[in-house]
Amino acid sequence: MSGFAHCPYRQSSLLQQALAPNKMRIAFLLGAGCPMSIRVDAGNGNTAPLIPDIAGLTSLVATTLTAEAELSADYTALIGRFGVGASPNIEEILSHLRALIDVVRDGDINGLTKPKLQALDKRICELTAGVVGVPLPGEGTPYHKLAAWMSGIARAHAVEVFTPNYDLLMEQALESHKVPYFDGFVGAREAFFDLSSMETDILPARWARVWKLHGSINWWRTPENDVIRKNNGDGADRQMIYPSHLKYDQSRRLPYLAMLDRLRDFLGRGQAILVCCGYSFADQHLNEVIMNGLRSNPTAMCFGLLYGARSQYSEAILCATRQPNLSILAEDGAVLGTLNRNWNATSQDSHSLHGVAVSSVTENDIEQCKFGLGDFKKLGQFLAHQLNQSSDVGTNHEA
Repeated sequence: MSGFAHCPYRQSSLLQQALAPNKMRIAFLLGAGCPMSIRVDAGNGNTAPLIPDIAGLTSLVATTLTAEAELSADYTALIGRFGVGASPNIEEILSHLRALIDVVRDGDINGLTKPKLQALDKRICELTAGVVGVPLPGEGTPYHKLAAWMSGIARAHAVEVFTPNYDLLMEQALESHKVPYFDGFVGAREAFFDLSSMETDILPARWARVWKLHGSINWWRTPENDVIRKNNGDGADRQMIYPSHLKYDQSRRLPYLAMLDRLRDFLGRGQAILVCCGYSFADQHLNEVIMNGLRSNPTAMCFGLLYGARSQYSEAILCATRQPNLSILAEDGAVLGTLNRNWNATSQDSHSLHGVAVSSVTENDIEQCKFGLGDFKKLGQFLAHQLNQSSDVGTNHEA
């Protein structure tokens, strides 16, 4: 049956080889699953993810707002607009909320006036920032391992990190390892967004690039419509998280569009490797950018590393069965060259990546191989393993 299954060891070696050349253009897309891989003490002997997923964040926001007397009725009215039995997530709520702000003018919709809607928007952003604004616990997290890997090899091209997350975890890890980075902003006290610097991009390759696709908890829009990066906003500043992808005027969309343009540019030219981790391919807008880039440039390659079984990721599977240079690698199988197959069950205990990227388990007396790099924690260990190898190790495992 091996001819009808994919080999997890071969794919692990191919990924290692793809990331090895110092002249390769490499980027990582880190989704919401990445901070979830870091567990912290939740009391009573339990642990919890450092930052919850979107469902957990939505639940926390809902619980808090319904308990606040001044906003409870307005929040209930807003959610009621989604219909009976609907369960919108926080990003869908923000999208609808901001659409209402754009059309309500001086009137009201279901009793929701523009000031009430703006108050809800501000409070939701405050609550979100409070949840995702946590620091990394310690120095050994996967983010730190990625930062160490980025700085461990002299490169011809800067390593780029794209993320739809609003947190500052990647920035903290880079600063911890003294890795200089550029995120589109220039300055110190109130760093300003500088599109020209992004477009010319003449900084040294040792500077990492960090692109926040959905904004960040330290992005603020001033009353003068300037976009700045600072720790805390003034009363009139508006926090810029989640762009909603609505038909905003150009000035309001600019930072988000510029970040997406960097992803388009990365995938659209030359040999390029994009490694996605913690990203479920549920964002259709972001998928469109990735798929168009891969279609326009056959020499680009995207590795989608998924946590758990691939049956949970129908959209990712659909994308990969249509695009041969998108490889989806999950715990129980993969879509490679548009072919969706299980992993070969034969364990290769002597392989250098056994126990690093691939493990062997026995379930119901049947041996199975499991691919582990969809777990960001495992990916960090994989990158540390590669960094610690001598230059000729990791390229000797022929595919």
